[in-house]
Amino acid sequence: MAFSIIRCARAVLHVTDLAAARDFYERVLGFVVTEADEDHLYLRGLEEYHHHSLLLKKAPRPAVEALSYKVGSEQELEALYEWFAAQTLQPKWLEAGSQRAVGKAFRVQDPSGLPLEFFVHMEKTERLLQRYDLHRGARVQRIDHFNCAVTDVKSAYDFYVRGLGFACSEYTETEDGKLWAAWLHRKQNVHDLALMNGKGPRLHHIGFWLPDPLSLIHACDVLAAAGYAANIERGPGRHGLSNAFFVYLRDPDGHRIELYNGDYLTSDPDFPPIRWDLDDPRRQTFWGHAAPDSWFEEASIVLDVHSGQPVEPNEPMLAKRKPTFLI
Repeated sequence: MAFSIIRCARAVLHVTDLAAARDFYERVLGFVVTEADEDHLYLRGLEEYHHHSLLLKKAPRPAVEALSYKVGSEQELEALYEWFAAQTLQPKWLEAGSQRAVGKAFRVQDPSGLPLEFFVHMEKTERLLQRYDLHRGARVQRIDHFNCAVTDVKSAYDFYVRGLGFACSEYTETEDGKLWAAWLHRKQNVHDLALMNGKGPRLHHIGFWLPDPLSLIHACDVLAAAGYAANIERGPGRHGLSNAFFVYLRDPDGHRIELYNGDYLTSDPDFPPIRWDLDDPRRQTFWGHAAPDSWFEEASIVLDVHSGQPVEPNEPMLAKRKPTFLI
């Protein structure tokens, strides 16, 4: 089926220290604070007119509460809810007013165990794209994608592509033809969701779009000057897969953020997905330093949408290993 899922739209993360998180995201990276109280921090990028794309909630331990997608209409939202219910996945409604700035929505655990949310309406606020006097840090523009570790990439791929109408831009296979990772999109760039073979369900990272590659370099300078050099986990560099210029950061609670720029248009319905071999040295890193072990091993725990408790990660179906690059 094809539902009018527009794009990835927001993430809800739990953090243990909102003051530390605010220093990192607002002062250093340049996110815009739309609203804040003692338990919540609502953040957005400079070109975003919705109330927020990143909600940080104070909690006893770091976790991922929801990965959220915008839907085109209330009718589509209802149809999508009914589709999930027909899959016996037990979606639950969140009525308008139950969440700050978000209209009627529902949440559901996908078959891989990821906590999803779908909504149509969110309060609007001032778009600051041309308020250059307010741009600072990394000059973050907008949310771009989620990257998730799942135990069975092929099954998750079928769910999103055949069930929800996502399209595949690029994918990675092992030498014997098993699907290792897939980059899936609803908006017209490389991905809204990447699925990677790994211990899961877990959130590997959230990607945020920057205006140009120099903004990534400037972000690294600001991080180092502000005392956050150790939070730079990987990069800067360029991915072969997606062609994007990147740097990966860890926030004060260990959540991984990718600052991202430079992928490409995928609007044509007959766009042919690009295949990568798992051991192609250009796949992850077209140029730049190799990823550290933490990039492969560590990720954020996700929560059950009904109980609010952590979902226990499981080992992947394909043997977990770092790619072997033969040059």
